[in-house]
Amino acid sequence: MQRSSCFHSYSCILSSSPTRDYHPNTMADIQKKRLAYNIIEFLRTSANDGTIKEDDKESIEVAVQCLSESFGVDPESESDKTQYSIAPATLLSLLDVFQKTRAKAAPASSPAPSSSTPAAAAAAPSSEDQKAEAEKLKVKGNGFMGSKLYDSAIEQYTEAIALDGSNPVYYSNRAAAWGALGRHDKAAEDAQKAIDIKPDFAKAWSRLGHAHFSNGDYAASVEAYERGLELEPGNANMKAALAQAKSKSENAPTAPSTDRAAGEAPEAGAGAGGMPDLAGLANLMGGLGGGGGGGGMPDLASMMRNPQMMAMAQQMMANGGLERLMANPQLRSMAENMQNGGGMPDFSQLANDPSMRDLAQQFMGGRGGQ
Repeated sequence: MQRSSCFHSYSCILSSSPTRDYHPNTMADIQKKRLAYNIIEFLRTSANDGTIKEDDKESIEVAVQCLSESFGVDPESESDKTQYSIAPATLLSLLDVFQKTRAKAAPASSPAPSSSTPAAAAAAPSSEDQKAEAEKLKVKGNGFMGSKLYDSAIEQYTEAIALDGSNPVYYSNRAAAWGALGRHDKAAEDAQKAIDIKPDFAKAWSRLGHAHFSNGDYAASVEAYERGLELEPGNANMKAALAQAKSKSENAPTAPSTDRAAGEAPEAGAGAGGMPDLAGLANLMGGLGGGGGGGGMPDLASMMRNPQMMAMAQQMMANGGLERLMANPQLRSMAENMQNGGGMPDFSQLANDPSMRDLAQQFMGGRGGQ
């Protein structure tokens, strides 16, 4: 009976109250919508995981509808989810962090500090304790990153940020985790936050460049990498990434390739070396029966005995060119096609790729990864 009364009250509110569109125009308004959205997520989760009794679910559904209409958020909308969700963190996990922080900040049971010891000085260690705890969370997050458990890593970094939001490394690391999940919009936001805190943080500029590159904004990617190189002029990875971003910006200013692996930066594996003469390589592969997309797998044993091939391979491995070769999206796509039974790729087509020709020129001209 009590449940029915509750439901009736909510229904009356919905039917008698005029519909109001909530238009946030300040950061505070957006934060309120974010809070409302995640409260709705908490209520829906509680209704589905057995926390709420079956008889009370109807009241929860009405409450969700009231909150949704009052704050102008839609729990079914993907755009609202992207803008307001704090997943993989939850309100409960953030509440747990808050309670732990408050417990550490609470006065100890020891005698109060004497008048000669300022109260602020007595409370200072709690701040250091929070930073130490945040560092532990960061280390856990790094461990999850190494195990490719990116959602868990994000949760650890998020809790670290809740304890110490002034450390740019936590935002930068979370940007890397978002990028590994293919959430490059989130990665760009976190990289920018890290830069806002520490403008001379070169790694954050690099991760911002990667996020923009993956989103297809090559001009912004170039700008970010250039800023990073101003801070670390000798960073070979960023030099290679900048060259690739410039090539994309000049030759193919289109949407990002869907073949790019989640979290793959354009600087991934970039070395100081260059590329062999791809046209010559195509001719060599053609002579072995594998060129022109003819579908025949070459005799790899014969290839390894070929002096020209061995010289190319040794020079590529010595100079780091092999890693750059495998970072090329078109070559990666061809390799995946081979693994799926698609036969040998057309290496002459690969040789006509502008970015690959540029790498080949770098190799033959001895200009490295500039």
